[in-house]
Amino acid sequence: MPEKLENFSRLCIHTITTKPWTLEECVRGYEAAGVSGITVWRQVLEPYESVSEAGQQLQDSGLEVVSLCRGGFFPAETAGGRRKAIDDNRRAIEESHAIGSPLIVLVCGAVPGIPLGEAREQIADGIAAVLPEAQAAGVRLSIEPLHPMYADSRSAVNTLRQANDIVEKLDHPNLGATVDVYHLWWDPDLESEIGRAGSKIFSFHVCDWRTPTRDLLNDRGLMGEGCIDIRQIRDWVETAGFDGFVEVEIFSNEYWATDPAEFVEKIKKAYLEHC
Repeated sequence: MPEKLENFSRLCIHTITTKPWTLEECVRGYEAAGVSGITVWRQVLEPYESVSEAGQQLQDSGLEVVSLCRGGFFPAETAGGRRKAIDDNRRAIEESHAIGSPLIVLVCGAVPGIPLGEAREQIADGIAAVLPEAQAAGVRLSIEPLHPMYADSRSAVNTLRQANDIVEKLDHPNLGATVDVYHLWWDPDLESEIGRAGSKIFSFHVCDWRTPTRDLLNDRGLMGEGCIDIRQIRDWVETAGFDGFVEVEIFSNEYWATDPAEFVEKIKKAYLEHC
């Protein structure tokens, strides 16, 4: 089991975690709290006339930009829909480069009525189509498997095994996988698939699974509030060679209704005690 984290040098917070804040407020709030990293969700870039303006704000801060969320959503019923998704991922690559993010996390997508196997083929094809632009921009892409409860409409990639299969199939230096404890904690093959991923683990996300879960999307818990053995999974990813940021990504109607600055302090305490 890894040692407890003693400081915040590896703590990254996703802007979606403090959803009520603008990007500027996230930057100020995270810096004031001594947080080291930030993962930017694309919606906080929308108010800016130029993404480079947001990029300058981030570069002027003391925060390290860890990743951009999110690309993906490749499957579609028509060729035109698939082309539209690929074009959006190309825009995400441009945005990632503009804000100084080295990584885009991919929520791969699914469409009711498209068989999961076919959807995974469309996902692999979509990723392959944008990998050359990602490499040219110096941006890596990371497939994030989502919990099977989202297999209908959010992602046909639901296990790390499936993500690893696509990564190995495409065999590209700019493609890897994200381990998110919320989505993967239940998987009996998780330890072995983390070992299989090895250096292809590009990011590591944490939160907790509430019992009972009151909302399938927006009721994630603060670390320590649920049933996930977060430190055990961190041990597995670090044994596999991962030494990057521990990223806090919490979708929570409950916490979004509270003071974000107070929530960040709770995150810091939970990070030290449970990660």
